[in-house]
Amino acid sequence: MKCLVIEDDPITADYILKGLREAGHLPFLCRSGLDGLHHAVNEEWDIVILDRLLPGGVEGLSIVRRLRELEKATPVLVLSTLDAIDERVLGLRSGADDYLPKPFAFQELLARVEVLVRRATTRGAPPQQYLQVADLVLDLRSRRVRRGETPIPLLPREFRLLEYLMRNTGELITRTMLLEAVWDCHFDPQTNVINVQVSRLRSKIDKDFNPALIHTIRGAGYRFGPEA
Repeated sequence: MKCLVIEDDPITADYILKGLREAGHLPFLCRSGLDGLHHAVNEEWDIVILDRLLPGGVEGLSIVRRLRELEKATPVLVLSTLDAIDERVLGLRSGADDYLPKPFAFQELLARVEVLVRRATTRGAPPQQYLQVADLVLDLRSRRVRRGETPIPLLPREFRLLEYLMRNTGELITRTMLLEAVWDCHFDPQTNVINVQVSRLRSKIDKDFNPALIHTIRGAGYRFGPEA
């Protein structure tokens, strides 16, 4: 995966580059907005990861807007210390695909990057009717779920949660990602709503079935799918 990283802070930049390389990706670093804009619009990237506040006379959202003006659909993940709701909304409305406040855990950044790139590569493909992991099948049209031959009734929120988990099978899924995707909530209200809902879903799709599909990654989030 070719990743353009536009970040002027050397500690943050080294942190991102090291993590991406260890994950097997190919990051390229720009340390100013002007340099980042040049590489973003003149080369092809699988994803652009950029800071909001950049030196060089060009700030991060200006780069995003220019990409969209040129009709480039490259996924963009914005990083910023500006974490107020209004700032996040501004970033997304400027054309960014995701907005991750600083400081952040690299595991979450990597999970978001992988989701954005996968979403971009499947854009334009014919709509799916079924999602399947092991013997669990989710029918997107009829909104029905079964495990093997056993129907599993789900409430609307449980269905949405399961769909998101299945679409991200094998990847780390953080609390923040679930809050944003399933609850449309861009901050952590410090409640146990996620734990409760995941526990209920687990009791329906994993209890009395093998293999177990929902796995808790202590201190990080969840991973969906059969364990290797």
